[in-house]
Amino acid sequence: MKLPLFFAKRYLFSKKSVNAINIISTISVVGVLVSSAALVIVLSFYNGMENLILSLYSTFAPELRIEPTKGKVFNAKEEVFLKLRQNQAIKSYSEVLEDKVLIQYNNQQFIAQVKGVEPKSLMEADHQEMLYAGNLHIFQDSTNFALVGAQVQANLRIPLQGVDNFMQLFSPRKGSSGNSVNPMDDINIRMISPCGLLQYQQGFDNLIITPIDFARDLLNEYDKISAIEIYAKDPLQTAKLQEETQALLGDEYIVKSREQQNPLLYKTVRSEKWIVFFILTVIGIIAIFNIIGSLTMLVIDKKQDMSVLKSLGANNWLIQRIFFYEGVMIAFIGGIIGIGAGLAFCVLQQEYGIIRTGDGANAIMDIYPVDIRPMDFLLVFATVMLVAVLISYLASSLSVREIRSDAIRSGE
Repeated sequence: MKLPLFFAKRYLFSKKSVNAINIISTISVVGVLVSSAALVIVLSFYNGMENLILSLYSTFAPELRIEPTKGKVFNAKEEVFLKLRQNQAIKSYSEVLEDKVLIQYNNQQFIAQVKGVEPKSLMEADHQEMLYAGNLHIFQDSTNFALVGAQVQANLRIPLQGVDNFMQLFSPRKGSSGNSVNPMDDINIRMISPCGLLQYQQGFDNLIITPIDFARDLLNEYDKISAIEIYAKDPLQTAKLQEETQALLGDEYIVKSREQQNPLLYKTVRSEKWIVFFILTVIGIIAIFNIIGSLTMLVIDKKQDMSVLKSLGANNWLIQRIFFYEGVMIAFIGGIIGIGAGLAFCVLQQEYGIIRTGDGANAIMDIYPVDIRPMDFLLVFATVMLVAVLISYLASSLSVREIRSDAIRSGE
C-alpha cells in the first residue's frame, strides 16, 4: 500500500509536463470543495429553518396531549387521572374542551375552534411567547376573557380594548330536539371579551381560547372533556413521562408527543431538507466526475513511468491503485477544505448575520437561522468520499485498461 500511495502523492503535488493537467486537477479539487461546502451550508440553513418552524409550533402545542382512542370526549374524573395530576414530574396539567362555534361581532361572523383550558395552566407553562398583543389573564375578577387567533381577529375586526368589544359565541344546545318553534331556543349564546391576540401560526389562527368553565357552559358539556394537555418540569424527560403516562392509562387513551400531534408538519420540514440534500448530492456527483478527466490526463502524462514500473515487475493492480489513491486524495482534500469553508461561513452567519431576510422589524426572523450539527458534517464527508471512491475506482480501472491496450499495440 505504501508504494502506490507514495506515487499518488508525488503525482498529485508534483509539476506535470503538461500544465493543463495541473489545471484540471485543481478544477477537480475545487469541484469537490464547492460541492462539499454547498452541502454543509444548505443542511445547516435547513436545520435552522426546521428549528424555527418547529419552535413556532411548539409555542402553541403542549409537550404531551392525552386523547381518547375512540370518540371525541371522555370522563377525566376517573381515579387514574386524579393520580396523574399528582405526578411530581408534571409542571402543568390542564383539562381541555374543544369544538366548533360560530362567532359574531358587529354583524361580522366567523366559524372558529373554541378551546377551553384551565386558566392557571397558561401561567404554569409560560405561554407568553404565543401572544402578539394583550395578556394571558383569561379569568380576572370572576370575569371570563378570551385569547383570539389572528384570523379570528382579522375577520371580526374586534378590538382588544373598549367597553363594547364583546363577541357572541353560538353553539348547538346538547340534547335539543330541534323541533322548537324558535330555532334560537336550540342554540346556546354566550358573550365574551378578548384580552389577548395570538401570534400568527397556521393551524391556530381560527382558535379562541377561553376558561374551561366558560367552554363547558357554551358547549353544554359539563362532565366530559376533549383532551388533557401536559407540560413536563424537565423537557428532556418528556419521552420518559410519555411512556409512563401511556402505561398508566392503557389502550383506551393515546398520549401524543408534539410530533405525533402534527406529524405532517414534522415530516414536511424534514423531507424538504433531504430532498434538497439529494439534489445537491447529484450536482456534486457531476462535479466529482471531473476526477475521471484528471486521472485520464495524468495517465497520458505518466505512460512512460508506468512502462518503467511494469518493466520493474509492477502488476496492473499496483498501477491501478496509484491512480485510485490519486482520485481519493483529490476528493479528500477538496472535501476537507470544502467542509471547513462551509463551517466557517455558517459560523459567520450565526455570529454576524451575513444573509438577512430584509422583511423589517416585525418579521418572524430578520436573519436566516443556522444550526450547525456535527452529524451533517460526517454525512457530507461520507457522501463525498463514497462517491469519490466509486468514481476513482472506475477511472483507475479504465486507465489501467488503456495502459494495457497501449502495451499490446506496442508489442504488435
